[in-house]
Amino acid sequence: MTYNRSQANNTSVSMAFNPVSGEFDFIPWDKQQVLQDLKAFIADDCVLHQTSQLTPYECDGLSAYRKIPKMVVLPETIEQCQQLVRYCQQHAIPVIARGAGTGLAGGVLPIEQAIVMSLAKFNKVIKVDPLQRIAVVGPGVRNLAISEAAVAHGLYYAPDPSSQIACTIGGNVAENSGGVHSLKYGLTVNNVIGLKIINSDGELLHIGGGECLDSPGYDLLALMHGSEGLLGIIMEVTVRLTPKPEDAQVLLAAFNDITDAGTAVRDIISSGIIPAGLEMMDRLAIQAAEDFVHADYPLSEALLLCELDGTLAEIEQQMELVTNIVNRCNAHHVKLSQNEAERALFWAGRKAAFPAVGRISPDYYCMDGTIPRKALPEVLGKISEFSKQYGLAVANVFHAGDGNLHPLILYDANKPGDLAKTEQFGADILRLCVDKGGTITGEHGVGVEKIDSMCHQFQSAELRLFHYIKAALDEKGILNPGKAIPSLHRCAELGAMHVHNGELPHPELPRF
Repeated sequence: MTYNRSQANNTSVSMAFNPVSGEFDFIPWDKQQVLQDLKAFIADDCVLHQTSQLTPYECDGLSAYRKIPKMVVLPETIEQCQQLVRYCQQHAIPVIARGAGTGLAGGVLPIEQAIVMSLAKFNKVIKVDPLQRIAVVGPGVRNLAISEAAVAHGLYYAPDPSSQIACTIGGNVAENSGGVHSLKYGLTVNNVIGLKIINSDGELLHIGGGECLDSPGYDLLALMHGSEGLLGIIMEVTVRLTPKPEDAQVLLAAFNDITDAGTAVRDIISSGIIPAGLEMMDRLAIQAAEDFVHADYPLSEALLLCELDGTLAEIEQQMELVTNIVNRCNAHHVKLSQNEAERALFWAGRKAAFPAVGRISPDYYCMDGTIPRKALPEVLGKISEFSKQYGLAVANVFHAGDGNLHPLILYDANKPGDLAKTEQFGADILRLCVDKGGTITGEHGVGVEKIDSMCHQFQSAELRLFHYIKAALDEKGILNPGKAIPSLHRCAELGAMHVHNGELPHPELPRF
Protein backbone atom coordinates (compact mmCIF):
# COMPACT_ATOMS: atom_id res chain seq x y z
CA MET A 1 0.00 0.00 0.00
CA THR A 2 2.92 2.33 0.44
CA TYR A 3 4.41 4.36 -2.36
CA ASN A 4 7.83 3.24 -3.49
CA ARG A 5 9.84 6.12 -2.12
CA SER A 6 13.12 4.84 -3.48
CA GLN A 7 11.64 5.08 -6.97
CA ALA A 8 10.34 8.58 -6.24
CA ASN A 9 13.83 9.76 -5.37
CA ASN A 10 15.42 8.64 -8.62
CA THR A 11 17.21 11.16 -10.78
CA SER A 12 15.41 12.55 -13.80
CA VAL A 13 15.01 9.76 -16.33
CA SER A 14 13.12 8.45 -19.33
CA MET A 15 11.97 4.86 -19.56
CA ALA A 16 11.18 1.67 -21.41
CA PHE A 17 8.27 -0.61 -20.52
CA ASN A 18 8.29 -4.38 -19.98
CA PRO A 19 4.73 -5.57 -20.74
CA VAL A 20 5.16 -8.96 -19.06
CA SER A 21 6.42 -7.80 -15.69
CA GLY A 22 4.91 -4.34 -15.72
CA GLU A 23 8.28 -2.85 -14.81
CA PHE A 24 10.06 0.18 -16.18
CA ASP A 25 13.67 0.88 -17.11
CA PHE A 26 14.80 4.49 -16.87
CA ILE A 27 17.21 6.58 -18.99
CA PRO A 28 18.21 10.21 -18.09
CA TRP A 29 16.76 13.18 -19.96
CA ASP A 30 17.90 16.79 -19.98
CA LYS A 31 15.53 19.38 -18.49
CA GLN A 32 17.02 22.40 -20.24
CA GLN A 33 16.87 20.71 -23.60
CA VAL A 34 13.22 19.79 -23.07
CA LEU A 35 12.39 23.37 -22.07
CA GLN A 36 14.02 24.62 -25.26
CA ASP A 37 12.19 22.07 -27.40
CA LEU A 38 8.77 22.85 -25.92
CA LYS A 39 9.09 26.52 -26.88
CA ALA A 40 8.39 25.48 -30.46
CA PHE A 41 4.72 24.79 -29.75
CA ILE A 42 3.84 25.92 -26.19
CA ALA A 43 4.04 29.45 -24.78
CA ASP A 44 6.64 30.06 -22.10
CA ASP A 45 4.06 31.01 -19.47
CA CYS A 46 2.36 27.64 -19.98
CA VAL A 47 5.48 25.72 -18.93
CA LEU A 48 6.22 25.70 -15.20
CA HIS A 49 9.64 24.58 -13.98
CA GLN A 50 10.52 26.70 -10.93
CA THR A 51 10.10 24.99 -7.56
CA SER A 52 7.69 27.66 -6.32
CA GLN A 53 5.50 27.04 -9.39
CA LEU A 54 5.65 23.25 -9.07
CA THR A 55 4.82 22.84 -5.38
CA PRO A 56 1.00 22.99 -5.89
CA TYR A 57 1.34 19.89 -8.08
CA GLU A 58 3.27 17.75 -5.59
CA CYS A 59 0.26 15.64 -4.58
CA ASP A 60 -3.46 15.17 -5.03
CA GLY A 61 -6.00 14.91 -2.20
CA LEU A 62 -3.86 12.14 -0.68
CA SER A 63 -1.31 14.48 0.82
CA ALA A 64 0.52 11.76 2.75
CA TYR A 65 2.62 11.12 -0.38
CA ARG A 66 4.29 14.06 -2.08
CA LYS A 67 6.81 14.62 -4.84
CA ILE A 68 7.73 17.84 -6.64
CA PRO A 69 7.44 17.22 -10.41
CA LYS A 70 10.25 18.21 -12.73
CA MET A 71 7.97 20.15 -15.06
CA VAL A 72 4.29 21.08 -15.46
CA VAL A 73 2.77 22.02 -18.82
CA LEU A 74 -0.62 23.71 -19.25
CA PRO A 75 -1.61 23.28 -22.91
CA GLU A 76 -4.37 25.48 -24.32
CA THR A 77 -5.46 23.45 -27.36
CA ILE A 78 -5.94 19.81 -28.27
CA GLU A 79 -3.24 20.22 -30.93
CA GLN A 80 -0.73 21.32 -28.28
CA CYS A 81 -1.64 18.28 -26.20
CA GLN A 82 -1.05 16.05 -29.20
CA GLN A 83 2.31 17.66 -29.91
CA LEU A 84 3.36 17.28 -26.30
CA VAL A 85 2.40 13.59 -26.19
CA ARG A 86 4.20 12.94 -29.50
CA TYR A 87 7.28 14.66 -28.12
CA CYS A 88 7.15 12.59 -24.94
CA GLN A 89 6.64 9.42 -26.96
CA GLN A 90 9.61 10.24 -29.22
CA HIS A 91 11.88 10.90 -26.25
CA ALA A 92 10.36 8.25 -23.92
CA ILE A 93 9.40 10.84 -21.31
CA PRO A 94 6.56 9.92 -18.96
CA VAL A 95 3.52 12.21 -18.96
CA ILE A 96 0.92 12.46 -16.19
CA ALA A 97 -2.44 14.02 -17.07
CA ARG A 98 -3.92 16.01 -14.16
CA GLY A 99 -7.31 17.55 -13.49
CA ALA A 100 -8.19 19.42 -10.29
CA GLY A 101 -6.11 17.13 -8.09
CA THR A 102 -9.03 16.18 -5.82
CA GLY A 103 -8.34 12.43 -6.08
CA LEU A 104 -7.74 10.49 -2.87
CA ALA A 105 -5.50 7.64 -3.98
CA GLY A 106 -2.37 9.35 -5.31
CA GLY A 107 -3.46 8.76 -8.90
CA VAL A 108 -1.63 11.85 -10.17
CA LEU A 109 1.31 11.71 -7.76
CA PRO A 110 4.26 13.01 -9.78
CA ILE A 111 7.43 11.12 -10.36
CA GLU A 112 10.43 13.38 -10.65
CA GLN A 113 11.20 12.33 -14.20
CA ALA A 114 7.68 12.96 -15.58
CA ILE A 115 6.04 15.93 -17.22
CA VAL A 116 2.71 16.75 -15.59
CA MET A 117 0.11 17.82 -18.16
CA SER A 118 -2.49 19.99 -16.46
CA LEU A 119 -5.85 20.13 -18.26
CA ALA A 120 -7.06 23.13 -16.26
CA LYS A 121 -7.46 25.31 -19.36
CA PHE A 122 -9.93 22.90 -20.96
CA ASN A 123 -12.76 24.22 -18.79
CA LYS A 124 -15.42 25.11 -21.34
CA VAL A 125 -18.93 23.70 -21.67
CA ILE A 126 -18.90 23.23 -25.43
CA LYS A 127 -22.56 22.43 -25.97
CA VAL A 128 -25.77 21.61 -24.11
CA ASP A 129 -28.39 19.86 -26.25
CA PRO A 130 -31.70 19.68 -24.34
CA LEU A 131 -33.39 17.64 -27.09
CA GLN A 132 -30.85 14.84 -26.97
CA ARG A 133 -30.26 15.46 -23.25
CA ILE A 134 -26.50 15.62 -23.62
CA ALA A 135 -23.71 18.03 -22.84
CA VAL A 136 -20.30 18.16 -24.51
CA VAL A 137 -17.60 19.48 -22.19
CA GLY A 138 -13.85 19.81 -21.82
CA PRO A 139 -12.05 17.58 -19.30
CA GLY A 140 -11.34 20.55 -17.01
CA VAL A 141 -15.02 21.42 -16.51
CA ARG A 142 -16.11 21.06 -12.88
CA ASN A 143 -18.67 18.36 -12.19
CA LEU A 144 -21.17 20.83 -10.72
CA ALA A 145 -20.68 23.29 -13.61
CA ILE A 146 -22.32 20.78 -15.97
CA SER A 147 -25.54 20.85 -13.96
CA GLU A 148 -25.32 24.64 -13.70
CA ALA A 149 -25.13 24.86 -17.50
CA ALA A 150 -28.12 22.54 -17.94
CA VAL A 151 -30.44 23.84 -15.20
CA ALA A 152 -32.25 26.26 -17.52
CA HIS A 153 -33.45 23.24 -19.50
CA GLY A 154 -34.71 21.36 -16.45
CA LEU A 155 -31.76 18.94 -16.70
CA TYR A 156 -28.75 18.05 -14.57
CA TYR A 157 -25.72 15.76 -14.50
CA ALA A 158 -26.51 12.98 -12.02
CA PRO A 159 -23.16 11.68 -10.60
CA ASP A 160 -22.32 13.90 -7.63
CA PRO A 161 -19.04 13.17 -5.83
CA SER A 162 -18.65 14.97 -2.52
CA SER A 163 -15.99 17.12 -4.19
CA GLN A 164 -18.28 18.09 -7.08
CA ILE A 165 -17.77 21.83 -6.58
CA ALA A 166 -14.09 21.33 -7.45
CA CYS A 167 -13.49 17.96 -9.16
CA THR A 168 -13.40 17.87 -12.96
CA ILE A 169 -15.22 15.59 -15.36
CA GLY A 170 -11.93 14.33 -16.83
CA GLY A 171 -10.86 13.15 -13.38
CA ASN A 172 -14.33 11.68 -12.81
CA VAL A 173 -13.88 9.53 -15.93
CA ALA A 174 -10.33 8.55 -14.97
CA GLU A 175 -11.52 7.31 -11.55
CA ASN A 176 -15.08 6.30 -12.56
CA SER A 177 -16.36 8.51 -9.75
CA GLY A 178 -19.68 8.00 -8.03
CA GLY A 179 -21.45 10.02 -5.37
CA VAL A 180 -24.37 9.90 -2.99
CA HIS A 181 -26.91 9.55 -5.83
CA SER A 182 -25.08 6.84 -7.79
CA LEU A 183 -27.23 4.10 -6.29
CA LYS A 184 -30.12 5.06 -8.57
CA TYR A 185 -28.43 7.02 -11.36
CA GLY A 186 -25.18 5.12 -11.74
CA LEU A 187 -21.48 5.94 -11.74
CA THR A 188 -19.67 8.11 -14.26
CA VAL A 189 -19.45 5.18 -16.71
CA ASN A 190 -23.27 4.98 -16.75
CA ASN A 191 -23.61 8.66 -17.64
CA VAL A 192 -20.92 9.18 -20.29
CA ILE A 193 -21.74 8.26 -23.87
CA GLY A 194 -18.65 9.48 -25.71
CA LEU A 195 -15.03 10.52 -25.29
CA LYS A 196 -12.28 12.11 -27.30
CA ILE A 197 -8.89 10.92 -26.12
CA ILE A 198 -5.28 11.27 -27.13
CA ASN A 199 -3.44 7.96 -27.20
CA SER A 200 0.23 7.47 -26.42
CA ASP A 201 1.10 8.12 -30.10
CA GLY A 202 -0.56 11.54 -30.00
CA GLU A 203 -3.54 10.46 -32.12
CA LEU A 204 -6.98 11.92 -31.37
CA LEU A 205 -9.48 9.09 -31.05
CA HIS A 206 -13.28 9.15 -30.76
CA ILE A 207 -14.60 6.49 -28.40
CA GLY A 208 -18.23 5.62 -27.79
CA GLY A 209 -21.34 6.97 -29.44
CA GLY A 210 -20.55 10.67 -29.19
CA GLU A 211 -23.90 12.33 -29.74
CA CYS A 212 -25.48 8.97 -30.52
CA LEU A 213 -26.77 6.75 -27.74
CA ASP A 214 -24.71 3.72 -28.71
CA SER A 215 -21.92 2.58 -30.99
CA PRO A 216 -20.92 -0.76 -32.48
CA GLY A 217 -17.78 -2.72 -31.67
CA TYR A 218 -15.80 -3.28 -28.50
CA ASP A 219 -16.84 -1.26 -25.44
CA LEU A 220 -13.66 0.77 -25.18
CA LEU A 221 -15.69 3.48 -23.47
CA ALA A 222 -16.05 1.31 -20.38
CA LEU A 223 -12.36 0.42 -20.54
CA MET A 224 -11.39 4.09 -20.31
CA HIS A 225 -13.46 4.65 -17.17
CA GLY A 226 -11.35 4.01 -14.12
CA SER A 227 -8.18 3.69 -16.22
CA GLU A 228 -6.49 6.49 -14.22
CA GLY A 229 -4.77 8.06 -17.21
CA LEU A 230 -2.83 4.88 -18.04
CA LEU A 231 -4.48 4.27 -21.43
CA GLY A 232 -5.13 7.71 -22.88
CA ILE A 233 -5.60 11.40 -22.08
CA ILE A 234 -9.19 12.64 -22.07
CA MET A 235 -9.81 15.71 -24.25
CA GLU A 236 -13.59 15.89 -24.48
CA VAL A 237 -16.50 14.22 -22.71
CA THR A 238 -20.09 13.79 -23.88
CA VAL A 239 -22.35 13.20 -20.88
CA ARG A 240 -25.95 12.12 -20.53
CA LEU A 241 -28.20 14.67 -18.79
CA THR A 242 -31.07 13.65 -16.54
CA PRO A 243 -34.42 15.44 -16.18
CA LYS A 244 -34.88 16.97 -12.76
CA PRO A 245 -37.48 14.94 -10.86
CA GLU A 246 -40.79 16.49 -9.88
CA ASP A 247 -39.82 16.33 -6.23
CA ALA A 248 -37.37 14.75 -3.79
CA GLN A 249 -37.54 14.07 -0.06
CA VAL A 250 -35.01 12.79 2.45
CA LEU A 251 -35.73 10.57 5.42
CA LEU A 252 -33.29 10.82 8.32
CA ALA A 253 -33.24 7.85 10.70
CA ALA A 254 -31.03 7.46 13.79
CA PHE A 255 -30.15 4.12 15.40
CA ASN A 256 -28.55 3.06 18.68
CA ASP A 257 -27.08 -0.03 17.04
CA ILE A 258 -25.13 -0.04 13.77
CA THR A 259 -26.45 -3.56 13.08
CA ASP A 260 -30.01 -2.24 13.09
CA ALA A 261 -29.04 0.43 10.57
CA GLY A 262 -27.43 -2.20 8.35
CA THR A 263 -30.57 -4.32 8.56
CA ALA A 264 -32.65 -1.31 7.54
CA VAL A 265 -30.45 -0.82 4.46
CA ARG A 266 -30.89 -4.48 3.52
CA ASP A 267 -34.66 -4.36 3.97
CA ILE A 268 -35.08 -1.12 1.98
CA ILE A 269 -33.21 -2.55 -1.00
CA SER A 270 -34.94 -5.95 -0.79
CA SER A 271 -38.34 -4.21 -0.78
CA GLY A 272 -37.76 -3.25 -4.41
CA ILE A 273 -37.29 0.45 -3.74
CA ILE A 274 -34.27 2.08 -5.39
CA PRO A 275 -33.51 5.23 -3.42
CA ALA A 276 -31.85 8.16 -5.15
CA GLY A 277 -29.37 8.04 -2.27
CA LEU A 278 -28.85 5.78 0.75
CA GLU A 279 -26.02 6.92 3.01
CA MET A 280 -24.82 6.04 6.50
CA MET A 281 -22.50 7.61 9.08
CA ASP A 282 -21.29 6.34 12.45
CA ARG A 283 -21.14 8.24 15.74
CA LEU A 284 -17.78 9.96 15.22
CA ALA A 285 -18.69 11.10 11.69
CA ILE A 286 -22.13 12.27 12.86
CA GLN A 287 -20.64 14.37 15.65
CA ALA A 288 -18.02 15.92 13.36
CA ALA A 289 -20.55 16.74 10.62
CA GLU A 290 -23.06 18.19 13.07
CA ASP A 291 -20.46 20.42 14.74
CA PHE A 292 -19.37 21.64 11.31
CA VAL A 293 -22.63 22.06 9.35
CA HIS A 294 -25.33 22.08 12.08
CA ALA A 295 -27.62 19.88 10.00
CA ASP A 296 -29.77 18.91 13.03
CA TYR A 297 -28.32 15.37 13.16
CA PRO A 298 -29.26 13.49 16.36
CA LEU A 299 -26.22 11.98 18.08
CA SER A 300 -26.48 8.22 17.74
CA GLU A 301 -24.47 5.14 16.85
CA ALA A 302 -25.59 5.27 13.22
CA LEU A 303 -27.42 7.74 11.00
CA LEU A 304 -29.19 6.74 7.79
CA LEU A 305 -30.12 9.21 5.03
CA CYS A 306 -32.54 7.87 2.43
CA GLU A 307 -33.63 10.08 -0.46
CA LEU A 308 -36.56 9.24 -2.72
CA ASP A 309 -37.36 11.20 -5.86
CA GLY A 310 -39.98 11.11 -8.60
CA THR A 311 -43.63 12.14 -8.66
CA LEU A 312 -45.31 13.33 -5.46
CA ALA A 313 -47.53 10.24 -5.38
CA GLU A 314 -44.58 7.92 -5.93
CA ILE A 315 -42.55 9.53 -3.15
CA GLU A 316 -45.47 9.45 -0.71
CA GLN A 317 -46.11 5.75 -1.28
CA GLN A 318 -42.45 4.72 -1.06
CA MET A 319 -41.66 6.98 1.90
CA GLU A 320 -44.43 5.33 3.92
CA LEU A 321 -42.84 1.95 3.23
CA VAL A 322 -39.31 3.18 4.13
CA THR A 323 -40.60 4.77 7.34
CA ASN A 324 -42.18 1.49 8.36
CA ILE A 325 -38.93 -0.37 7.64
CA VAL A 326 -36.69 1.91 9.72
CA ASN A 327 -39.18 1.89 12.59
CA ARG A 328 -39.28 -1.90 12.45
CA CYS A 329 -35.46 -1.85 12.65
CA ASN A 330 -35.54 0.12 15.90
CA ALA A 331 -34.84 3.65 14.68
CA HIS A 332 -35.17 5.92 17.70
CA HIS A 333 -35.43 9.16 15.69
CA VAL A 334 -37.09 9.57 12.29
CA LYS A 335 -37.48 12.86 10.45
CA LEU A 336 -38.60 13.79 6.92
CA SER A 337 -37.31 16.86 5.12
CA GLN A 338 -40.13 19.39 4.88
CA ASN A 339 -38.79 21.51 2.04
CA GLU A 340 -35.93 21.82 -0.42
CA ALA A 341 -33.81 23.84 2.00
CA GLU A 342 -34.01 21.16 4.68
CA ARG A 343 -33.32 18.41 2.15
CA ALA A 344 -30.18 20.27 1.00
CA LEU A 345 -29.13 20.75 4.64
CA PHE A 346 -29.39 17.02 5.39
CA TRP A 347 -27.14 16.30 2.41
CA ALA A 348 -24.78 19.16 3.24
CA GLY A 349 -23.88 17.40 6.48
CA ARG A 350 -23.11 14.15 4.68
CA LYS A 351 -21.13 15.79 1.89
CA ALA A 352 -19.15 17.81 4.41
CA ALA A 353 -18.22 14.72 6.43
CA PHE A 354 -14.67 14.54 5.06
CA PRO A 355 -13.69 18.16 5.82
CA ALA A 356 -15.63 17.93 9.09
CA VAL A 357 -13.46 15.05 10.28
CA GLY A 358 -10.42 17.11 9.27
CA ARG A 359 -11.40 19.60 12.01
CA ILE A 360 -11.06 17.02 14.79
CA SER A 361 -7.77 15.39 13.77
CA PRO A 362 -4.41 16.71 12.51
CA ASP A 363 -4.59 14.24 9.61
CA TYR A 364 -6.86 11.53 8.32
CA TYR A 365 -6.51 8.76 5.77
CA CYS A 366 -9.61 8.13 3.64
CA MET A 367 -10.08 4.52 2.60
CA ASP A 368 -12.36 3.27 -0.19
CA GLY A 369 -13.49 -0.35 -0.41
CA THR A 370 -16.66 -2.24 -1.27
CA ILE A 371 -18.40 -5.13 0.45
CA PRO A 372 -21.65 -7.04 0.01
CA ARG A 373 -24.35 -5.19 1.96
CA LYS A 374 -25.03 -8.24 4.13
CA ALA A 375 -21.44 -8.09 5.44
CA LEU A 376 -21.76 -4.51 6.68
CA PRO A 377 -22.24 -5.19 10.43
CA GLU A 378 -19.44 -7.76 10.52
CA VAL A 379 -17.00 -5.55 8.61
CA LEU A 380 -17.74 -2.51 10.78
CA GLY A 381 -17.20 -4.65 13.86
CA LYS A 382 -13.85 -5.81 12.53
CA ILE A 383 -12.82 -2.23 11.69
CA SER A 384 -13.59 -1.34 15.31
CA GLU A 385 -11.26 -4.15 16.42
CA PHE A 386 -8.53 -2.85 14.11
CA SER A 387 -9.04 0.61 15.60
CA LYS A 388 -8.32 -0.69 19.10
CA GLN A 389 -5.40 -2.80 17.84
CA TYR A 390 -3.66 0.16 16.18
CA GLY A 391 -4.76 2.79 18.70
CA LEU A 392 -6.22 4.97 15.95
CA ALA A 393 -9.78 6.31 15.83
CA VAL A 394 -11.97 5.74 12.76
CA ALA A 395 -14.93 7.71 11.44
CA ASN A 396 -17.05 5.64 9.05
CA VAL A 397 -18.89 7.32 6.18
CA PHE A 398 -20.28 5.18 3.40
CA HIS A 399 -22.62 4.70 0.48
CA ALA A 400 -24.67 2.10 2.29
CA GLY A 401 -26.91 1.29 -0.65
CA ASP A 402 -24.10 -0.15 -2.76
CA GLY A 403 -21.76 -1.25 0.02
CA ASN A 404 -19.06 1.36 -0.66
CA LEU A 405 -17.17 2.06 2.59
CA HIS A 406 -15.16 5.20 3.37
CA PRO A 407 -13.45 4.63 6.73
CA LEU A 408 -11.51 7.75 7.75
CA ILE A 409 -8.50 6.75 9.87
CA LEU A 410 -7.47 9.59 12.19
CA TYR A 411 -3.75 10.04 12.84
CA ASP A 412 -1.01 12.62 13.38
CA ALA A 413 1.68 12.72 10.69
CA ASN A 414 3.98 14.52 13.12
CA LYS A 415 4.00 11.50 15.45
CA PRO A 416 6.80 9.07 14.51
CA GLY A 417 5.35 5.83 13.21
CA ASP A 418 1.74 7.08 12.98
CA LEU A 419 1.64 7.15 9.18
CA ALA A 420 3.13 3.66 8.92
CA LYS A 421 0.52 2.34 11.37
CA THR A 422 -2.22 4.08 9.41
CA GLU A 423 -1.05 2.56 6.13
CA GLN A 424 -1.05 -0.92 7.66
CA PHE A 425 -4.47 -0.31 9.20
CA GLY A 426 -5.78 0.74 5.79
CA ALA A 427 -4.26 -2.31 4.11
CA ASP A 428 -5.97 -4.54 6.68
CA ILE A 429 -9.33 -2.91 5.87
CA LEU A 430 -8.86 -3.50 2.15
CA ARG A 431 -7.86 -7.15 2.69
CA LEU A 432 -10.97 -7.54 4.82
CA CYS A 433 -13.14 -6.12 2.03
CA VAL A 434 -11.71 -8.59 -0.48
CA ASP A 435 -12.02 -11.53 1.92
CA LYS A 436 -15.71 -10.72 2.43
CA GLY A 437 -16.37 -10.76 -1.31
CA GLY A 438 -15.77 -7.08 -2.09
CA THR A 439 -13.07 -5.02 -3.77
CA ILE A 440 -10.27 -2.65 -2.78
CA THR A 441 -11.88 0.36 -4.43
CA GLY A 442 -15.34 1.63 -5.17
CA GLU A 443 -14.75 5.04 -6.72
CA HIS A 444 -11.42 6.51 -5.59
CA GLY A 445 -9.23 4.37 -7.84
CA VAL A 446 -6.00 2.57 -7.00
CA GLY A 447 -3.28 5.15 -7.70
CA VAL A 448 -0.24 4.48 -5.53
CA GLU A 449 -2.24 4.13 -2.31
CA LYS A 450 -3.68 0.67 -3.03
CA ILE A 451 -1.18 -0.69 -5.50
CA ASP A 452 0.08 -3.31 -3.03
CA SER A 453 -3.50 -4.31 -2.15
CA MET A 454 -4.01 -5.18 -5.82
CA CYS A 455 -1.77 -8.15 -5.14
CA HIS A 456 -4.31 -9.45 -2.63
CA GLN A 457 -7.29 -9.08 -4.95
CA PHE A 458 -5.81 -10.35 -8.24
CA GLN A 459 -3.74 -13.35 -9.21
CA SER A 460 -0.65 -13.23 -11.41
CA ALA A 461 -2.51 -14.17 -14.62
CA GLU A 462 -4.98 -11.32 -14.09
CA LEU A 463 -2.23 -8.82 -13.36
CA ARG A 464 -0.37 -9.90 -16.47
CA LEU A 465 -3.53 -9.33 -18.54
CA PHE A 466 -3.71 -5.79 -17.16
CA HIS A 467 -0.13 -5.20 -18.28
CA TYR A 468 -0.85 -6.58 -21.76
CA ILE A 469 -3.78 -4.15 -22.14
CA LYS A 470 -1.51 -1.33 -20.99
CA ALA A 471 1.18 -2.36 -23.48
CA ALA A 472 -1.34 -2.62 -26.34
CA LEU A 473 -2.45 1.00 -25.85
CA ASP A 474 0.79 2.48 -24.50
CA GLU A 475 3.72 0.46 -25.80
CA LYS A 476 6.45 2.58 -24.19
CA GLY A 477 4.53 2.98 -20.94
CA ILE A 478 4.73 6.78 -20.95
CA LEU A 479 1.22 7.43 -19.59
CA ASN A 480 1.10 7.82 -15.78
CA PRO A 481 3.62 5.07 -14.98
CA GLY A 482 3.77 3.34 -11.62
CA LYS A 483 0.05 3.68 -10.84
CA ALA A 484 -2.83 1.27 -10.41
CA ILE A 485 -1.25 -1.97 -11.63
CA PRO A 486 1.58 -3.55 -9.61
CA SER A 487 4.30 -5.56 -11.25
CA LEU A 488 4.33 -9.32 -10.73
CA HIS A 489 7.69 -8.93 -9.04
CA ARG A 490 6.22 -6.41 -6.59
CA CYS A 491 3.47 -8.84 -5.59
CA ALA A 492 5.96 -11.66 -5.28
CA GLU A 493 8.13 -9.58 -2.97
CA LEU A 494 5.14 -8.79 -0.76
CA GLY A 495 4.42 -12.51 -0.48
CA ALA A 496 8.09 -13.51 -0.14
CA MET A 497 7.89 -15.47 -3.41
CA HIS A 498 10.48 -16.01 -6.11
CA VAL A 499 9.85 -14.90 -9.66
CA HIS A 500 11.89 -16.18 -12.60
CA ASN A 501 11.44 -14.80 -16.10
CA GLY A 502 8.20 -13.15 -15.09
CA GLU A 503 6.68 -16.40 -13.83
CA LEU A 504 6.03 -17.83 -10.40
CA PRO A 505 6.62 -21.52 -9.70
CA HIS A 506 3.41 -23.54 -10.07
CA PRO A 507 1.40 -20.68 -11.62
CA GLU A 508 -1.75 -22.84 -11.52
CA LEU A 509 -1.97 -22.34 -7.75
CA PRO A 510 -3.94 -19.34 -6.38
CA ARG A 511 -1.55 -16.91 -4.72
CA PHE A 512 -2.98 -13.54 -4.04
